[in-house]
Amino acid sequence: MPNPKRKHTRSRRDSRRAQNWTLDLPSFVPCSNSSCGKMRPSHRVCPHCGFYGDRVVVAPKPAKKKGEEGGGAGPEASGEEAS
Repeated sequence: MPNPKRKHTRSRRDSRRAQNWTLDLPSFVPCSNSSCGKMRPSHRVCPHCGFYGDRVVVAPKPAKKKGEEGGGAGPEASGEEAS
């Protein structure tokens, strides 16, 4: 078996190894639902409307309003009246 005549530098070795570690961004496609049309990852259920292909697969989650975040300790949560 042939052996290398000279040692390759760390730089040359590492640049060769770095070729396999390039990251690719996921591709996005428009939703197949004509009323939605938002961009979603390919081969995934649309997170906005729940469509995949030509039918609803998952019921969409209702959008939260600004003031509807849970865990509040206001007067409504403790049952006391505000004065």
